[in-house]
Amino acid sequence: MATIQEQSGGLARMLEQTRAMTQELVSVLEPDDYVVQTADYTSPQKWHVGHVSWIYEMVMRRMDPSYEATPLADSPYLNSYYNGAGTPHPKADRGRAARPATGDLLAYFEEITQRLRPLASGPLGDKAASLLTLAVHHEMQHQELMVYDLQHMLASDYAPARRLGAPAPPRRELPKSVHIRGGVREIGHAGGGFCYDVESPAHRVYLEDYEIDALPVTCGEYEKFIADGGYADYRHWLSDGWDAARKNSWEAPMYWSSVGGRWHVRDFGGLRPVNPDEPVCCLSYYEADAYARWAGRRLPTEAEWEVAACYDESAARRLAFPWGDAPPEPSRANLLESRIWARTPVGSYPDSASPSGCEQMIGDVWEWTSSEFVPYPGFESGFEEYNDKWFGGQKVLRGGSSATPGASIRPTYRNFFRPEERWMFAGFRCAA
Repeated sequence: MATIQEQSGGLARMLEQTRAMTQELVSVLEPDDYVVQTADYTSPQKWHVGHVSWIYEMVMRRMDPSYEATPLADSPYLNSYYNGAGTPHPKADRGRAARPATGDLLAYFEEITQRLRPLASGPLGDKAASLLTLAVHHEMQHQELMVYDLQHMLASDYAPARRLGAPAPPRRELPKSVHIRGGVREIGHAGGGFCYDVESPAHRVYLEDYEIDALPVTCGEYEKFIADGGYADYRHWLSDGWDAARKNSWEAPMYWSSVGGRWHVRDFGGLRPVNPDEPVCCLSYYEADAYARWAGRRLPTEAEWEVAACYDESAARRLAFPWGDAPPEPSRANLLESRIWARTPVGSYPDSASPSGCEQMIGDVWEWTSSEFVPYPGFESGFEEYNDKWFGGQKVLRGGSSATPGASIRPTYRNFFRPEERWMFAGFRCAA
């Protein structure tokens, strides 16, 4: 549900900022780049630009029965998976479609923006505000996917596209792990501001005492797993993970390659040596789980992760937003607006530590948990054909990445991917 602030001007500002960021993300592209699809699980940038606009048009059609639709309003190409809106164009074939043309989709993006402005700034009823707010957050989700797809494209054959600008972390002794007292705790979105339906309702869980890493696992730590033969030892792996690793010839995280006996990573900065102090990124749930087993630890549950992020242990109370009442500033977390285009070394943001003492739980990398993506007790679907159709076969990730817009950040946000997927900016921390 949109808040009163969003309805009275905040929604209009958020819309403008979101549309501007989408345009910025594709500003480095040449015309031919928009049509490239480098894998069945990625999408060309022209599709993202058109699809997010198509969602807004669906919303406007629901808001106003007299709305005059554009010629692209019923385009199967722009439909992702909404069976209620017709038969979607196959995802794997998005890069094979010459039409709609890139120029037409860029013009469509601008036309929809112009149509949205008077609606977003005017008075809205609760239902209309809720739908439009959801559409803006949907565009933010696609901004993150655009970054993933851009990196996948650039990692293939392209030259460096961005100047990496990670800050130097302060010199200090880094914390290792924190102890969390068990007991009955509340997790889930407790109301106030936007959330997806799968984040609610807030509910109680019981946890035993546990320990969780204060920082994400680094590339340097993960290199030790590789050097110890971690990818060649079935004893560390779940059965499905071992099969996936063998089938896909995994030897290291995605985008890693050995050059002159040293691991390198190809990302927005081109091919560069792996920074051992960065959080390890772009690996599957299976790889994270195998590392944890090798290290004699495990992955945290999503409840353990959220409690570590949101509880003041000295007072044993939940804080609604331990990083403040607004999205973290770029100086306090590595998010999309930071424009760093890479992970920042662990320990870079000591002032953003959670009440329990865990650092970099927001930004840099989404963190795999051991939890299945299933509905919370008492769940009620709030959005037709959106998140709840994906229950089953997915693992929950928490926290946000360097490609996540700041306005999307909530400690209760439940991201989800299949356990074999690894092109997204996913890392992990261990628990015990």
